[in-house]
Amino acid sequence: MRLILDGALDNGTEAELGVRLGISARHLRRLFRAHLGVTPDGLARSARVHFARRLLDDTDLTVTEIAFATGFGSLRQLNRACQEVFRESPKMLRARRRKADRLVADGGLPLRLTYRGVLDWDSLLAFFASRAIPGVEHVSGDTYRRTIVSDGDPGVIELWPGGDDHLLLLAHLPHWQELVHLVQRVRRIAGLDFDLAGAAEHLGDDPTIGPRLAARPGLRPPGAWDAFETGVRAIAGQQVTVAGANTLTGRLVERFGTRVPGLEPLGLTHAFPSPETLAEADLDGLGLTRTRAAAIRGLARAVVADRIRLDGSVSLDALVSSLTAVKGLGSWTAHYLALRLGEPDAFPTTSLVPEAERWRPWRALAATHLWLAGDAQPAPVRIRRAS
Repeated sequence: MRLILDGALDNGTEAELGVRLGISARHLRRLFRAHLGVTPDGLARSARVHFARRLLDDTDLTVTEIAFATGFGSLRQLNRACQEVFRESPKMLRARRRKADRLVADGGLPLRLTYRGVLDWDSLLAFFASRAIPGVEHVSGDTYRRTIVSDGDPGVIELWPGGDDHLLLLAHLPHWQELVHLVQRVRRIAGLDFDLAGAAEHLGDDPTIGPRLAARPGLRPPGAWDAFETGVRAIAGQQVTVAGANTLTGRLVERFGTRVPGLEPLGLTHAFPSPETLAEADLDGLGLTRTRAAAIRGLARAVVADRIRLDGSVSLDALVSSLTAVKGLGSWTAHYLALRLGEPDAFPTTSLVPEAERWRPWRALAATHLWLAGDAQPAPVRIRRAS
């Protein structure tokens, strides 16, 4: 499902997706029908048309622009999909939108990102603020900002609270073809699709985690925009302070990242360098130890060679195994990266390991609560307690 929502079927087929997952297209369709009641192609089409409905309600993009922004090949295809799902044309849907409930912004495209349950945005923001990569990420007030790369070109996203059931996203993009997939990635930053209710049901009676869940019911494992970037930042942070890791990563960005002019008022200057750039980069003079510089290059090379898959297509055990195969990446770093990727059972702590067996398959949430409580600090970094 994650691969499909990230666009695997926009320009590919069910058969190609099956090859990626190691099963036949027929078996893939059988699994989807059994568990979701829809084919993989049907899920992709549904995601696109529901996102188009959101754009019709919340933006002033033309219907044609929305058709291409949501992955439809033509206005006719969008019209057909809307008739099938909503029994109305896009123009009719727009005519009925709630005028008083529309978002207004001076620049960028504003969108609502809804979620279920509660969200402890303050704690997430404190986490992101303490680890913000200079030039790439910035936290100001209650807003998280960062540069992104969409189809090879730089853009900016801004994220802040909008109400009790949604965050607000302001997207500044060079083009809109990847918008639907960009939104899905932004949702992962704040863990908006994390099954908080399911985790709470499993952990609520636990004597160690249960009281912490009751005290902070909206806390979710922190996500990430870019898994490779997060991995590089984690390597740079080994055996140094949080501030030291930020400085080292900032130097790397300044030397190898792509300069994005005009963003200084937002606290942003660069896009993070790609795996291809860092695979053969000369990292001397940045302050990194020789071991950590080699580990960053090793991670980059493994990602480029597809030995490490950071797209959610492999199991937690397979991901950890591929990461720890890189010299200089241990189990803690691998599990930390897996947690930031949204793996619910990742457990990047070196303490309470026997006790944590009863927290499966929600160890990531347990670890997040323990970090903030100070019981299992995620070496070598610390999470700042939210005010």
